[in-house]
Parts: sequence; structure tokens; C-alpha cells
Amino acid sequence: MRNLTRLLIAASFPALLLANLSMAAETGSALKNDSIRFEPFADAKIIGKFNRGDKVEILSKKGAWLQVKTTKNTGWVRLLSIKRGSSASGNQAAGALAVASGRAGTGQVVSTTGIRGLSAEELKAAKFNEAEVKAMESYTQSASQGKQFADAGGLQTVTFPNLKAVSGGSK
Repeated sequence: MRNLTRLLIAASFPALLLANLSMAAETGSALKNDSIRFEPFADAKIIGKFNRGDKVEILSKKGAWLQVKTTKNTGWVRLLSIKRGSSASGNQAAGALAVASGRAGTGQVVSTTGIRGLSAEELKAAKFNEAEVKAMESYTQSASQGKQFADAGGLQTVTFPNLKAVSGGSK
């Protein structure tokens, strides 16, 4: 009988482990009022709304978008609209750490949008794309083209005494 009990416990352990993992989904809260979209695109159909402070369950991430589940909808929201983790309003140590790190009162946003949406794995897997570099280089303007643009817009030259002028020049 004892061996049967041990066998049953051992056999049910993986199922219990998976059940606990599914209950450990990441949670978050809305940093601002925003829309829930059907797909992770700014022009995708709006299927719902949420308000600042609403609790969400984070299901997945795709680029700068999070798939979330609210009490009413499941869909995609901008990454910067959600604060990951649970609220630390009652945690004085977390509050002190936030002040010391400069994160207090900022919605915990510390990095730029372009970087925040990429995971470490995505950055490590990045590959050189010559076509994109050439496309970006095609936007380069010469100094005379820049001056012509500034003159047309009524812009004035500003000199910064602590910056040295670059000799040579661009295209």
C-alpha cells in the first residue's frame, strides 16, 4: 500500500507542477487609459478599453506589444501602457528603492521605447541587414542641403562653446 501511495504521488507530481506554473502567469496593471486591440498593430481593430490601475494578466509579448487578459477582454496593448508585476504600494522598502534609483513617480520607465520592447534574446539574435543600412544612409544630407533646409525654415545657428567643430564635412 505504501509503494502504491508513493507511485501515485510520483505520477501526479508533473501535473501538479504544471498546474502551479499556469497559476504563476505574470500580472500587471495599466499605467494609463488605453485600448485593447485585436492584433499587435496600432491600426488594428479596437476590441475593448481599460483604465489606469486596472489589473491584467500578461499572456505573451510580441515586439512592443503585450497580449493581456482583463476581466472583459483578451487582446493586445502597447508595452508602455502596462506596468509589469503587482503593485508595491504597501512595500516601504520597494518605495525607498524606487526613489534611490530615480524610478519613483515615473511609471518605472527607465529605458527608451526602442530598447524596452526588445528582450535580451532578441538583441543577441539580431543580424546585420545591409539593405536597411543602405536605406538609412539614403536619408543623409550634405551640410549645404542642411543649411538650405534651415534657412527655408527660418532656423538660426546656435554655437555651443564646449563642443568642437568637426573638420572635413559630410557628403
